[in-house]
Amino acid sequence: MFLLLVAAFASCKKFEDFQINPNNPTIADPSLLLPAIERTAFSTISADAALASRYLVYTQSVSNSQYYGWQRSGMGYGNISQVVKMEQEAARTGKQNYRYIGKFFTSYFIVNMTQTFGDIPYSKMMQSIRYNNVVDTAAIRPAYDKQQDVYRGVLDELKIASDSLSAAEVAVSGDLVYAGNIEKWKKLINSYTLRVLMSLSKKEGDAALNIKQRFSEIVSNPGKYPLLASNADNGRLPYYDITGNQYPYFNNNSMKTDYYLDSTFVDILQELKDPRLFVFGKPTPSSGLPVKDFNAYDGLRGSASLAQNTAKRGAGNASQINDRYSYQAINEPSVLMSYAELQFILAEAVVRGWITGDANTYYKNGISASLEFSNFNSAYSATEISDYLAQPVVTLQPGSEIRQIITQKYVSMFMNTGWQPFYEQRRTGFPAFDVTGSGILNGGVVPKRWMYPNDEFTNNRVNVENAVKSQYPGGDDINGVMWILQ
Repeated sequence: MFLLLVAAFASCKKFEDFQINPNNPTIADPSLLLPAIERTAFSTISADAALASRYLVYTQSVSNSQYYGWQRSGMGYGNISQVVKMEQEAARTGKQNYRYIGKFFTSYFIVNMTQTFGDIPYSKMMQSIRYNNVVDTAAIRPAYDKQQDVYRGVLDELKIASDSLSAAEVAVSGDLVYAGNIEKWKKLINSYTLRVLMSLSKKEGDAALNIKQRFSEIVSNPGKYPLLASNADNGRLPYYDITGNQYPYFNNNSMKTDYYLDSTFVDILQELKDPRLFVFGKPTPSSGLPVKDFNAYDGLRGSASLAQNTAKRGAGNASQINDRYSYQAINEPSVLMSYAELQFILAEAVVRGWITGDANTYYKNGISASLEFSNFNSAYSATEISDYLAQPVVTLQPGSEIRQIITQKYVSMFMNTGWQPFYEQRRTGFPAFDVTGSGILNGGVVPKRWMYPNDEFTNNRVNVENAVKSQYPGGDDINGVMWILQ
């Protein structure tokens, strides 16, 4: 009897013990978490962003992205929670570089959130997720931070990440982007920091953010703060002809039949005699002209009614997006940030007086890098690239430098880099997005933001309503002007 009692008590478990799924691990090496985080962050190819940015026109139905009829977007709590988990596992295993790469990803997701809405939960949200490891009740009711404070926190985190990454630490494995090359990670982080600083150009006099000095400190110290040096350093996610790893629109029937170039985008490329037109689109069926004839191309108006666009398409007078976007499994990588973008940022910084240097050199470096990146199947030659760069219409002209730089940056981001071209246009006004057609929604204007998600009003009503009142006198609408745009 005594032995039976001992055995019985020894086999007893608390109720909580039965709530643990032995097949669902609660710890993991950070190398197992990194690939999924990279796939999320670096997957920037979006047809919706291309429609909103006036690259493409959709002809199957009325698209809210194209006609500016969107309403709400979502927060990125889940993405951030995954990154925090990787940071915690890095601390547990002593693999410090994962922690600092994690700071970059957290900053990236936070910047995306604040660019979408304006003020967002930041400090309290991060504190709650880091200490609780899940988005629990406390985490979904955090106070909102002012956008200025969000950017200050992000810039500080990015500096820590760059300063702390070290090739002397335990090697990073499971890295889909740079194969564990710490120097390239530092280049991306520093270059991305310059993007964030340039996104604050309207606030260059803000003493708390000290934008111009932060920018200059990075550019003037390449030994400590290396930057992307060529297309080989691009922050990109490559694709392979393997199921699950193919270009996102490969074999997409809608991409094969429903997407056409926007006429304003075609106009830009034709005016500049830009050979990228040959790899971005197809000649109109009615033209009967060869691929390399600029007169062979025409677009649809993104603001025109669906009926007008389908009629023009039906007459064979519109250029479809190039076949490679739906028929090539590999096509081109998805880019989070490119060397070309960095060069355009540096050119703009020179024009704004943030740094010294030759703006035209940076600018043409960016154009050249973009032409090389987009030269699918060697559609144009090195001579054609040189001839393009030598055109007077391409060379920077006094008084129009910002317009030219942003326009070339815009061209370079076709079907890549997510919503970045839309945000650049929102910041600078270049190029102009056409809203004159009868199909346009939102009162004939381009929206400035997205409304906060319904989940916030359900779970964090007091804080989100306070954030709306403090930012947008007209309420939570898509035309509210956030702090960075004021």
